[in-house]
Amino acid sequence: MELLEALRARRSIRKYRREPVPREALEKILEAGSWAANAGGGQRSMIVGVRDAALVERLGRMNLARFDRGRLLGSHVSCEQPSVIDDPSIASGFYGAPALCVVFAQRDFLYGIPDAFCCAQAMLMEAFDLGVSSCIVSRAEETFDSAEGAALMAAWSVPENYIARCFVALGYCDGPYPPPKPRREGRTKIIE
Repeated sequence: MELLEALRARRSIRKYRREPVPREALEKILEAGSWAANAGGGQRSMIVGVRDAALVERLGRMNLARFDRGRLLGSHVSCEQPSVIDDPSIASGFYGAPALCVVFAQRDFLYGIPDAFCCAQAMLMEAFDLGVSSCIVSRAEETFDSAEGAALMAAWSVPENYIARCFVALGYCDGPYPPPKPRREGRTKIIE
């Protein structure tokens, strides 16, 4: 499949079956993240893959623990694949996904956030190529900003000067794959 075709076909999935993501698939997804574009070629991001569904669920609850609906700019994401914005009864920020990637970056590195999201995008595309559904989830800093989060980072040997920047939820779509949303007019422009 050509890249543009894959970009058009991939969707953010927020309803997952309990089926585990094979370790081999997770390894390839992590490898894709490690090859993502990064500032100055410094390779400063660190990616932790989690296949323990109970731990993913625990992290998902931590992810929503400090979610502030008052800071939202929009109020609707999807009818087919509702987000925590659409449905306040959702209890896990990872929507029941059985696997997860956590992208960490150096705390005070100017380009840490862009590097992390480049990693996440590369992982989304590799997951799609492997038939694994995915969704980027934010609120990573808040998820690990607790004693429980710090203990997990220490257990995973994440350097002390690193901070979680984003997540990639992974699994297999539960229900029909959502259709594309129409592209908004005026989002692209060429100046000559």
